[in-house]
Amino acid sequence: MNPADLWLALGRAFLIAFVLTPIVRDIFRAYNVVDRPGKRKVHAYPIPRVGGIPIMAAYVSTILLLKFPDPPGPAGEVLSILPAATAIFLTGLIDDFFDLSPKVKLAGQIVAASLAWAYGIRLESLAGIALPGWVGFPLSVIWLLFTTNALNLIDGLDGLCAGMGFFATLAFFVAARIEDIPMLAVAAIPLAGALLGFLLYNFNPATVFLGDSGALLIGFLAGCYGLVWASHETTFASSLVPFLAMAVPLLDVLLSIARRSVKGQPVFQADRGHTHHRLLNRGLSVRQSALVLYGFAFTGGLFAVLLGYKPVLGGYHLAVVLGFCIACWAGIRQLRYAEFEVAGNLLFKGGFRREVARELKLRELGERLDAAQNTVQWWDALCAFGRAEGWSRVSAELVAGNDSLELVLAAVPPEWSLSIRLDDLQSVQIESASQAGGNPVDLTELTALVRRTFSSHQSTGNSDSRAR
Repeated sequence: MNPADLWLALGRAFLIAFVLTPIVRDIFRAYNVVDRPGKRKVHAYPIPRVGGIPIMAAYVSTILLLKFPDPPGPAGEVLSILPAATAIFLTGLIDDFFDLSPKVKLAGQIVAASLAWAYGIRLESLAGIALPGWVGFPLSVIWLLFTTNALNLIDGLDGLCAGMGFFATLAFFVAARIEDIPMLAVAAIPLAGALLGFLLYNFNPATVFLGDSGALLIGFLAGCYGLVWASHETTFASSLVPFLAMAVPLLDVLLSIARRSVKGQPVFQADRGHTHHRLLNRGLSVRQSALVLYGFAFTGGLFAVLLGYKPVLGGYHLAVVLGFCIACWAGIRQLRYAEFEVAGNLLFKGGFRREVARELKLRELGERLDAAQNTVQWWDALCAFGRAEGWSRVSAELVAGNDSLELVLAAVPPEWSLSIRLDDLQSVQIESASQAGGNPVDLTELTALVRRTFSSHQSTGNSDSRAR
């Protein structure tokens, strides 16, 4: 198709979305189909959540009104994307009205992804290597599920998901024009126009939200564009273009998985640790946070276009990938995730070595306490450990023999104290001004260890404990 027809499609999709959005918004507001404020939401009043309807209407009508050459050629293949797009849109729309369970919603997404495969939107090759159907099909479905939910999960600020989708779609369009992939260019340009028209009402302060019908549709279509791109590329570097084009939402999902794994939380448990939440926590407004992420999305799209270009210069693709990685690293650092700082300290600043040393000290103490034959030996082992740790005083109140044991290790005022209740009548008290070597043991683990070993090694016949 000639450039004039593509720009006409952009303008037509923009105009349809711009006109339909307020009409649909007002209709559903009258019927109280709204997204209400909540704990994890930043809006203060109910807002209609049916933005997917005008976007879908603008997208489909624009494609159907396109003037394809005769024969249609590669550009005409864009019609094959509509059945799957309709399936994912209906899944989201039903969820907006009836709140589908996660399993039902996932099933709808799988059906849509399978339709995309059936109509030729599939991963048939990767980096020029042909893939058999039993490999290409699951990879295609997983990719579409990943992108669909990535865009849906980032839909937490006014205009954020629609903006991410716009920049990703624009990157696909520009890359497709440069690399002469007509089907991809024709499929992408109407979505860019529809999102731009919708954003005029969705940017902060938003008067209408995407809803799942819109967020799922955007992520799904962007994933389809990635499959079309990958199937036309012959190098590994250029196959990375879809990841760069959707860098912000995809990285947000990966960061969420990594954060929750580090903290031992369920991977799919909702929290307020997404990238936009971190920006809000740093004092940025909703609008400022969205604009910052727009900047990162534009940067990712720019790297995607640069990566898709095939120059003669050797090492060009490597330089682009390295530049993108540096930009990601700098951006993630600015988010100041405590989980990654702790993990970084463990891996690169001696934290892992110190943690191992602490665990070894407790394990060695446990072995000595377990080896004790009576209370006296148990007490001596604990005092020896306290001396090495730099404790100030260790004392105990024991029932056997009415013993009251105490060992003063350092004549200095304590900075902290720990009382370990062994049972209803017996206890151990520890005081310390500091802990030796700047590498203190975990006091919770120490408490559990002292209790366990004492209960199993109380002396019944030998209670000649002696006061120190």
